[in-house]
Amino acid sequence: MNQPEPQTVLILCTGNSCRSQMAEVIWNKLGRGQWKAISAGSRPSGYVHEMALAALQEIDLPTHGLSSKSSEPFRDQPFDVVVTVCDNAQKACPSWPAAENILHWPFADPADAAGTPDEQMRVFRKVRNQIQDKIQAYLDG
Repeated sequence: MNQPEPQTVLILCTGNSCRSQMAEVIWNKLGRGQWKAISAGSRPSGYVHEMALAALQEIDLPTHGLSSKSSEPFRDQPFDVVVTVCDNAQKACPSWPAAENILHWPFADPADAAGTPDEQMRVFRKVRNQIQDKIQAYLDG
């Protein structure tokens, strides 16, 4: 018996270093093979933030192979859902012609967190948990 093709989601942010990276990993985990998540940025930073990686690893999610990448190569690919996770990405990518559904879920940028490393890490965890809750609610639909 053939498995159906997974639904696809493109998660967009500006730098593709924190929020969209966490959302990609979380969506792939929560989607249990029924979803394929990819993240990209309108102006990719070229790196994945070490605290975003640590926040994912804390809850036993894989981070191997994550990379910051441009949204341009995905422009003409069809996606079931496109999600922007920051206001700048929404403005930079206001239309995605090949997407069936475009959602805007703005989350605070944890990379802007001030304070000690422990205080910054608390912000990354908070945003990670918000992303996880939002994706779970969407998938439970």
